[in-house]
Amino acid sequence: MNKAELIEALREETGLTRSKAKEVVELFFDEMSDALASGDRVELRGLCSFYVKEYKAYTGRNPKTGEPIQVRPKKLPFFKCGKELKKKVDYK
Repeated sequence: MNKAELIEALREETGLTRSKAKEVVELFFDEMSDALASGDRVELRGLCSFYVKEYKAYTGRNPKTGEPIQVRPKKLPFFKCGKELKKKVDYK
């Protein structure tokens, strides 16, 4: 399912207009993105959680030349599946 399909499903389920359904979906994703960007955790009980992992700087190697390079610190978003979602996916 992509974003357009989610908007269409919301529209059909709730009777909202397409533009209102799009507004709701975009607001949801914008708020999730903003929360993650500020370092907060986003948790949807039974479904999943999103959080940000921080990595320290380290010395790596260029695979082509073998030369050591300094890798900058970074933050990456992660997804963790909830128990109920695991069960639902596993039993279908």
